[in-house]
Amino acid sequence: MSHATETEVADAAKHIRSLSQSLNQVLFGQEELVDLVITGVLARGHILLEGLPGLGKTELVKGLSRSLLLDTKRVQFTPDLLPGDITGNPVLQEVNGNREFVFQPGPLFTNILLADEINRASPKTQSALLEAMQERRVTVLGKTHSLPAPFFVLATQNPIELEGTYPLPEAQLDRFLFKLEVTRNNVATLERIVSQRELGTDLAVEPIMSIETFTSVLDLVRRIYLPQPVANYIARLVDATHPGQSTAARGIRYGASPRAALSLASAAKARALIHERPHASFEDVRFVAAAVLRHRIVVEYNARIEGLTANDLVRIILDEVPFQSQATPRTMVNP
Repeated sequence: MSHATETEVADAAKHIRSLSQSLNQVLFGQEELVDLVITGVLARGHILLEGLPGLGKTELVKGLSRSLLLDTKRVQFTPDLLPGDITGNPVLQEVNGNREFVFQPGPLFTNILLADEINRASPKTQSALLEAMQERRVTVLGKTHSLPAPFFVLATQNPIELEGTYPLPEAQLDRFLFKLEVTRNNVATLERIVSQRELGTDLAVEPIMSIETFTSVLDLVRRIYLPQPVANYIARLVDATHPGQSTAARGIRYGASPRAALSLASAAKARALIHERPHASFEDVRFVAAAVLRHRIVVEYNARIEGLTANDLVRIILDEVPFQSQATPRTMVNP
């Protein structure tokens, strides 16, 4: 596969800038969050948005789907939701004079699945998404059905402290490229919301890219060059999340998996394209590190007692792990 050219990167970056401007008009005062959402989607990853109700998580996802002209379905996760309500079920129908089961696709068969309040459903229903998120397909009664391409799960969840929530299992959390934290607005942003929005009205979002253009941009991300020193840096960051490998790891019970390393590489490439560069840099990796790692490390009990969070431990790892290892020659361009 040939590497992306500067001309291709410049053309794609224009579309991405327009998308960013559009989403920043949907969600005020959350520029970094919007940047990370776009980065995650360009890396073909699933995204978990965590925050209190009413902060605009759902509106952001809806704005993204309208900007990209992608088919979108929304599922409101509740305790009584069953796996078949998401994947679809076989239904007994008359076919050529015979009665047989015919598969009826569920809302999972779409380009963007908005899984609203995913941690209000039971673990059994949550696990129905595992195969879809990893393999982009579902298996029902022994038959496999492919999902449309592209396919993304953009899920929202309430903080686990809220009543009626179930923690997502680690295996499912690992399928999310990013876990992003949606914080509350400051006074200036709240004033802007009150002045420019009406309760219960839908926002008008103009299309930015056709599905063909969007698909070509996704393909271009894979052709962004990942220099060997940056790949080595990613490997050392992930290794540092394991006990005995860094100062921060003393507060970590279980570290990140190889999937985290692949996620860091894909996200770094996507951010490089956003910033109109044909190669990923150390700084790209640092920017996406917390979003990729915070949900993939399990914090020790003693560290939690001391008030340390996954974000704190990732920050310590980033401070401790240098860009260049002693075994890596300094041939990398400046980030």
